[in-house]
Amino acid sequence: MKTLFPPEDFGALFAKSQSYFTSEAHLREAKVKHILLESRALLGDREHNLHVDLGVMEGIIPREECAIGIKEGEVRDIAILSRVNKPVCFYIVDFKTAKDGKTYAVLSRKAVQEDCRRQYISTLSAGDVIDAAVTRLESFGAFCDVGAGIPALLPIDSICVSRIPHPKVRFVPGQNIKAIVKSIDADGKITLSHKELLGTWEENVAHFAAGETVPGIVRSIEKYGIFIELAPNLAGLAEYTAGVQEGESASVYIKSICPEKMKIKLILVDHFSEAQVPNAYTYPDISHLDSWQYSPKSSEKQISSVF
Repeated sequence: MKTLFPPEDFGALFAKSQSYFTSEAHLREAKVKHILLESRALLGDREHNLHVDLGVMEGIIPREECAIGIKEGEVRDIAILSRVNKPVCFYIVDFKTAKDGKTYAVLSRKAVQEDCRRQYISTLSAGDVIDAAVTRLESFGAFCDVGAGIPALLPIDSICVSRIPHPKVRFVPGQNIKAIVKSIDADGKITLSHKELLGTWEENVAHFAAGETVPGIVRSIEKYGIFIELAPNLAGLAEYTAGVQEGESASVYIKSICPEKMKIKLILVDHFSEAQVPNAYTYPDISHLDSWQYSPKSSEKQISSVF
């Protein structure tokens, strides 16, 4: 779903804004035309105002104009300070003269977020596929910017079907992704999902065949076996082997594939430490899902999502 309010640092808006930073006249034009701009925050001062690079002059976002909820105490100041050295979006709302005689622009990020909520977030419904940017990773999930710095939570169990120990094995902060709107509550809190965009069991397993030896990543070690990820939405089970560590790379022999039980039996050939790089995902070209069926119809276990 396209939006006029992309996540901050998504790329296109930052590049487009540079042409306005070449002269004061262009900046004044941007104010008159109420043009959405984006640039890098250079400093958070003692009053927690953000100072922004506008090329020919400095821009200042007053603390209470940095985000919705700052004035009311609903959003902590760390949400402002964490934007330093990162792009922020804003409107130019005024020009003032500092004590040293230099002109600076007064900016508002809050006004952009208000427009984003009214013109974009309010139009979303469960099942919509949207752009998002990963901003912070916690053990319970990934926080994402879904437009103009407005946050949403992608819970760890909604990132993929395969069990993972932490969102950091899937994403890095600043990564641009697609996500599905799982819910929006009465207070505007947005919850996302991601696993439905990574393919069904059958779509994933179609890339593998019994008798092949393929790469994998050790994701979970249990007494009854070792779960090894073959693809972001697909894992198989190998017999327990002492000395294997979670997160290690592995080579595995595919012993059998059973759609009825949605199981892949593996034989661990080798395991070794290797730096893992989060995936660069290729997403299906869809804008909405009403429902999603991960399991084969013949499977005894059914995994599905309804939006």
